[in-house]
Amino acid sequence: MKRAERLHALSEMLRRHGSRGCSAERLSREFGVSVRTVKRDLAALETSGAAVWSRPGPGGGYGLAAGASLPPVSLSPAQAVALMAAVAAAPDAPYGDLAASGIQKIMDVLDPRTRARADELAGRVWVHAIPASSRALRSALEEAMAEQRVIRIRYTSREGITTTRDVEPVLFASTNGHWYLVGWCRLRHAMRWFTVSRIERARVTGTACSGHTVHEVGEPPANARPVHGRAE
Repeated sequence: MKRAERLHALSEMLRRHGSRGCSAERLSREFGVSVRTVKRDLAALETSGAAVWSRPGPGGGYGLAAGASLPPVSLSPAQAVALMAAVAAAPDAPYGDLAASGIQKIMDVLDPRTRARADELAGRVWVHAIPASSRALRSALEEAMAEQRVIRIRYTSREGITTTRDVEPVLFASTNGHWYLVGWCRLRHAMRWFTVSRIERARVTGTACSGHTVHEVGEPPANARPVHGRAE
């Protein structure tokens, strides 16, 4: 791993560990370098403007200050287009609008040459995506999931039966080309999968969820995984 790549990976690891921090010894094992090299890299990050903190003694380590901005990320044109294509191909995905906004921020800070090459390559990638559900409905689902609040939905089943349900959101899932809201249905007193395209209305209530977990949904398919795509 080149030093520039290691510095970026190091800052990302510190960010993931948050206020817990991470010891120099663990960072050394993670990146296969000496503790001395890790400390030089941490000093380089601090010099570049990253708000690195250190905590001495047993249980101490290094971390990034809360809210700290990280050094700029460099993307290749292909990486930039990969992000654009992924978002464009899934307009109904949870938090899709925020993802599109985030990608635009990344594009805005790319150097002009990389931006031009990315724009040219993007013109060679076409997407015919299904129409997204209403922004208001998706916003309500996203808010309920993020804030862990009960959401009241008007839902029409595949059999054409329409009901109003209070649901405790547990996860979003995508399978066979459809997005689902998976949650504890207070009407049926059971975990249920609701096809997002069949939800006609949704309203976030002021009631907090009671604590149902992802594990209650059951075993995911062998090829299913959370979208963070990496283990801690």
